[in-house]
Amino acid sequence: MRQSENAFEARPRRTGWWASGMPWVWLNAGAVGLSIAAVLGLVGLIAARGLGHFWPAPVLSIVYDDGDGTVSVIGELAGVEFADPTFLAAPDSDGPPVERRLVKTGNRRVNAPDFRWLDAAGIVSERRPADLAVFERMEWGNAYGRLRGIHEHGVRVASGSDAQAWTSLQQRLTRVVGLREELADLQASTIDSINYELEELRLERRRRALAGAAMDDLDWRERSLNEEYARVETRLSDLVRALERDTVEIEIMDGRHVRLELRGVLRAWRPNAMSGFEQVRHYAASLWAFLTQAPREANTEGGVFPAIFGTVMMVLLMSLLVTPFGVIAAVYLHEYAHQGVFVRVIRIAVNNLAGVPGIVYGVFGLGFFVYLVGGAMDDLFYPEARPAPTFGTPGLIWASLTLALLTVPVVIVSTEEGLARIPRAIREGSLALGATKAETLFRVILPVASPSILTGVILAVARAAGEVAPLMLVGVVKLAPALPVDGIPPYIHLERKFMHLGFHIYDVGFQSPNVEAARPLVYATALLLIAIIVLLNLTAIVLRSRLEGRYRFSEG
Repeated sequence: MRQSENAFEARPRRTGWWASGMPWVWLNAGAVGLSIAAVLGLVGLIAARGLGHFWPAPVLSIVYDDGDGTVSVIGELAGVEFADPTFLAAPDSDGPPVERRLVKTGNRRVNAPDFRWLDAAGIVSERRPADLAVFERMEWGNAYGRLRGIHEHGVRVASGSDAQAWTSLQQRLTRVVGLREELADLQASTIDSINYELEELRLERRRRALAGAAMDDLDWRERSLNEEYARVETRLSDLVRALERDTVEIEIMDGRHVRLELRGVLRAWRPNAMSGFEQVRHYAASLWAFLTQAPREANTEGGVFPAIFGTVMMVLLMSLLVTPFGVIAAVYLHEYAHQGVFVRVIRIAVNNLAGVPGIVYGVFGLGFFVYLVGGAMDDLFYPEARPAPTFGTPGLIWASLTLALLTVPVVIVSTEEGLARIPRAIREGSLALGATKAETLFRVILPVASPSILTGVILAVARAAGEVAPLMLVGVVKLAPALPVDGIPPYIHLERKFMHLGFHIYDVGFQSPNVEAARPLVYATALLLIAIIVLLNLTAIVLRSRLEGRYRFSEG
């Protein structure tokens, strides 16, 4: 024994930078740095592509030689690429890459397509005339051209594209916007309410028919609602006629004069004549419209407000559902259940559930929540609405429950870890002071474990907000006709279908008929989804930090 100890003492100790372990420290630091740089680079790319879409791009007037002669092209520069000559079947296939420019020419209704590739070698001249205008329309995308006249009830009231005609156009657009908003408010506040009451009246008729009750009072209510609807319909007709008053005449790139109805024009601007302040104001207005308006043109135009609302509401509802179930399960497993084979099997099952693909949860949610639970609720509470389902169809509540089921293993594991870190002395001290086990749990254990509970909620929110596959089966749609919250009783409609930013990205990016027009919106929507997830997580992180500071001594 003495000899072996002497041999160990005589063995030279390794010294130096490698033996200190610092290479592994620097390797880990480098890996973390590369990961952060990759994430920041990806977010930066998404932000540049998405936010740049709202800046008023200059409108170019290009004279292009297509081989058969020169043509005039008007539009925005949407992109530049250098293509392989072999791919383009160019005569000189061994030459350098060919520069091509993608120009958004708009005017899709009269001069499709609205995106054109132009070889840089064929561009004869390129200018930016100050009188070129962009007309953003509710349908058929943007229109590009020169203002040539304004008509009121078919009579020309302004000609040319001078400052006076342009000012008159902006005034008439302001009038149209006001009429359009009044029409939308009338539709949302009155028409929808009357339609809802008429539908409730229809269901009440059937309910009484099934019960064999009298319906005399229902006839009076129906006549009253129909009379009110007729009065509102007259006002709607007046607004529609007022919207149809003005038209604008523009000259497009092939020299033709085209008339646009101002009721279908959202706004018009001349980017080449804008000052810096006007560009910033236009950018802010475009970004605000993207955040607050509904989508148009198969989701390739307009805003994403319904998707924002649906995403946030679904995540909040999911958090309210998953937190109590996850905490109760974790408390039972750690504080009350006998730590035997059965509990170990349950923990293994919980860990395995965390790795199940989301689409499997979607199939389960469709079969169990929608068809079984929702169908039973319809039979029990809404027999008068049959065969039309009320809760027996995909909706917000079932999507939230499905995602709660998907994320509950994360909350269980995180809560159990927090409970395991609480020293036994805290529990024994509380019991020694006369507190019951329930009082110890609710007043001591759970408050101290609340940071870990919030950690599980943060992870659950991060995963649920980005899930798309299960939502496609249990409630998300391409375009929702109404929000889950409105001014119609009962005000919160959890049975309605909803829009989601993740599904919106998938739909715009992969199902859009106009890929080039949809691409910037994919980047903008992706950046918005990232921002919402970060905001929700930061809110939970701030709460967790405050709780950790409050119970730091207790955990020690």
